[in-house]
Amino acid sequence: MNDAHADYAPAAPPAALPRAPLKLSCIVPAHNEEANLEPFVRALAEAVRALTPEFEIVIVNDGSRDGTHEAALRLLQGLPVRYLALSRNFGKEAALSAGIDHARGNAVLLIDADFQHPLAMLPQMHELWAMGYDMVYGVIADRTAEGSAKRLGTSLFYRLLNSGNKVKVPPHAGDFRWMDRRVAEALKSLPEHHRFMKGLYAWVGFKTAALPFVPQDRAAGASSFNLRRLGSLALLGLTSFTTLPLRVWSVVGSVVALVALGYGAWITVETLMFGNDLAGWPTLAAGIMLFSGVQLMSIGVLGEYIGRIYDEVKHRPSYLVARDEDHSPLRERSRP
Repeated sequence: MNDAHADYAPAAPPAALPRAPLKLSCIVPAHNEEANLEPFVRALAEAVRALTPEFEIVIVNDGSRDGTHEAALRLLQGLPVRYLALSRNFGKEAALSAGIDHARGNAVLLIDADFQHPLAMLPQMHELWAMGYDMVYGVIADRTAEGSAKRLGTSLFYRLLNSGNKVKVPPHAGDFRWMDRRVAEALKSLPEHHRFMKGLYAWVGFKTAALPFVPQDRAAGASSFNLRRLGSLALLGLTSFTTLPLRVWSVVGSVVALVALGYGAWITVETLMFGNDLAGWPTLAAGIMLFSGVQLMSIGVLGEYIGRIYDEVKHRPSYLVARDEDHSPLRERSRP
């Protein structure tokens, strides 16, 4: 780790914990990854085999429309793979939750199937876990390859998310992470349906260490995370982990009310002292439009939170598994 990334280096390792021999569950969410899945899983198996002979790779097919299903079935031959096919596209957050729910190892690795998360970092993650860290996560150290609009939006999102929030979500941290079994069990115990995983990772706490990395180029295909999906994920994060939008509109409403009272007082004084021959239609129209706009926007913010409440109280599962092909060698070892 070079000096440029010194801010991410753990200050001091925690007290060493006696770790059992590593049994690693690798969670690989896949959505339309037909071209990447087979070469990636084989490369992942080779990298993990250098760390431990006891591991499983849990592939979660999140409603792919290409040949991802067939590619996953081919991987069942000769590799320690458990294949979960969800009944439809539930989103990456749900796919990650499905993988964590079905993982059997005493450590869990979350990694994408597009080769953007460097496999060369796995030994360092393993080393930090063995030193006593419960969670080791990757932090994107360089976003210059992204567009300026995305970088600006990302920066604004994390500022809003962490403003006034007791639980701080590390900026630029992604889903590339190594977790102890205790962290996985803590995440499984959280009951919410709409799961913003980056916030949940931070909320559960535990001893964590960050590792900077630069995402590699996708080996094939294009990311399904367009601006619309990123915006939806950002809205989910804000409404799940902060009440800042509600507080902002409370302040805006108070300021507008004070301005309106002041303006009303001014009109009253002016009319009493000088009279008023004007009909006042422009002022009236502008005032109605202003106040109507503020009310509609504030109702919209309230509606987002109420919508989240409505979805949560229905207690529907985050995902449904349509097919479970279990060729994991950890299956027998996990039985009592």
